[in-house]
Amino acid sequence: MCGIAGIVSLSGRPVFEDELHAMCDAMIHRGPDGEGVHLAPEVGLAMRRLSIIDLATGDQPIRNEDGTVWVVLNGEIYNYRQLRRDLEARGHRFYTSTDTEVIVHLYEDLGVRAVDRLRGMFTFAVWDERRRQTFIARDRLGIKPLYYTQAGGRLLFASELKSLLVLPEVERRLNVDALAHLLAFLTTPSRDSVVAGVRKLEPGHWMMASRGRPLRTQQYWDVVFEPEYGRDETYFADKLAALIDESVRLHLVSDVPLGAFLSGGLDSSAVVAAMARHTPAPVKTFSIGFAEKDFDERPHARRVAERFTTEHHELLVEPADVGVIEDIVWHLDEPFGDSSAIPMYMVSKLAAEHVTVVLSGDGGDELFAGYDKYRVEQRERRFGQLPAPVRRTLGMAGQLMPEGMKGRNFVRHFALDGWERYIDAATFFDRDEQSRLLTSDFRAQLSRRDLWREEARRLASAPGDWLSALQYLDLKSYLPLDILTKVDRMSMAHSIEARVPLLDHELVEFAASIPPAMQLRNGRSKHVFKQALRGTLPDDLINRPKHGFAVPLDKWFRGSLAGFARDLLLSDRARDRGIFEPAYVEALMAQQKRGRPLDLQVWTLMTVEQWCRLVIDGDAVHEEPRHRDRAAIAGRSDSVAAI
Repeated sequence: MCGIAGIVSLSGRPVFEDELHAMCDAMIHRGPDGEGVHLAPEVGLAMRRLSIIDLATGDQPIRNEDGTVWVVLNGEIYNYRQLRRDLEARGHRFYTSTDTEVIVHLYEDLGVRAVDRLRGMFTFAVWDERRRQTFIARDRLGIKPLYYTQAGGRLLFASELKSLLVLPEVERRLNVDALAHLLAFLTTPSRDSVVAGVRKLEPGHWMMASRGRPLRTQQYWDVVFEPEYGRDETYFADKLAALIDESVRLHLVSDVPLGAFLSGGLDSSAVVAAMARHTPAPVKTFSIGFAEKDFDERPHARRVAERFTTEHHELLVEPADVGVIEDIVWHLDEPFGDSSAIPMYMVSKLAAEHVTVVLSGDGGDELFAGYDKYRVEQRERRFGQLPAPVRRTLGMAGQLMPEGMKGRNFVRHFALDGWERYIDAATFFDRDEQSRLLTSDFRAQLSRRDLWREEARRLASAPGDWLSALQYLDLKSYLPLDILTKVDRMSMAHSIEARVPLLDHELVEFAASIPPAMQLRNGRSKHVFKQALRGTLPDDLINRPKHGFAVPLDKWFRGSLAGFARDLLLSDRARDRGIFEPAYVEALMAQQKRGRPLDLQVWTLMTVEQWCRLVIDGDAVHEEPRHRDRAAIAGRSDSVAAI
């Protein structure tokens, strides 16, 4: 695991080594164990290393036999040993034992098609000296990030946005359309970042850059939902169990200590069960909990830990120290509306006390239809039978009702048709609310794009069964933009590598072949997945209702954090910024105080203001000095502070 960065000259402008060092300095937390740079007349590749595999000789950048192909990698290639054997049989010579080296030799043989052979999580950049071109690729599901921009005749790219912002040609200017997307869906878009002109390489895409030619991007992989009808349930359950076991075994490859996040839910429990089968020593497991019992998953996690005799560690998260919110926002790179980043940050800090690699159960809800919203949509589809005139009447009635009035959102929601109704349920600040939240000056900068309807059309165009369409949308948007972003940034904040074995692409492709009726059966989610785990996990755990990774922010914002939120959002600095209407923010917080659950909306606004202070205003105090020791970066100590 590393952080990578690079500069490619597209117009003859030179690349300087000190620029590359500065980009690496901004993300030392991603790789506290070392730094490497390869500088050529038209390109510079750089990386910060977190040593996981081949501790002795695995320093990057890595080259081929004659030094004409160079690579930097962020991630892990889990099938590298088999790839290495195949490459050596074809005459390639290796000088390290690292997984990174297979990429240069695969590229020599296959060019851009090399990415098709890789099984893992990755972003990497290859410099091809002979062809004078740079090839950059991101893994299929978007587990690892990559930001890029073109400025001053050069392509600039890095694992983190903050690494681009150290270069003077990258303006710290807010992307207003990306911010509108954040307000609607709690994340910035899949292609654009919150900084104007800085983009994200999308999951399953590669990019080619060379002097004198336009930058070219292309999709190389997509998940296709094609149910295998005619197979019985036992076939899918048995094969799924075997694929999970294989994927977890591959994800255990490491030369450093590893463990697992354990929430007590089905997905993380399945991963821990497979780890216990393949590791001779007790698995180290890590859980967090809350004093509020409705949010506390620790008792369930303890039961799983006891069943598999893990070395279990816990942390109670409390609203005692709000100062960590600044650290969270800085590491997230962009404003972010999912407050579960808080417990993810804390459980990562706990894990960093004991291990360098953790396995996580993320991805199971998207693959196996585990979200409550799928069941809700199944129930609400009957409202599609309402005649259009009735829905229009409901819509007009909803518009006339005051904001915050009981029943208003219910009426408006059921006035919508089909996919728009589903998207509405996933929307936080809708179009009308944004028009009142944003100042007139800020609204004037927005494009005429209707992000809300664009998302609905994208969903409606997905092929196949309605459930498959919802899963596809979440795999392409919610998973990489929210779940995987949170896991990557919060684990890397403490210099640990998080792996997600349920998102092995071969397992994902198989899950997409399961008939929808076997995924969501009689209102019960994850049917085939649960059948695959019977006999491995206790039935009461398998049958337990789903409990999301939620935070009791609603209670906190009416209690000890109320003053902090108000002081931040209604400060003179926030008012002078001119993004949000203070009167609307006042009304929002008043509604929240009266009991309306608006904690995610308030949290989102808080991250926007905090991000603006750190990045736009330049308040960031995380200017990490070069070559800080690993313990200082990871925050390792004998105790873990709660928030």
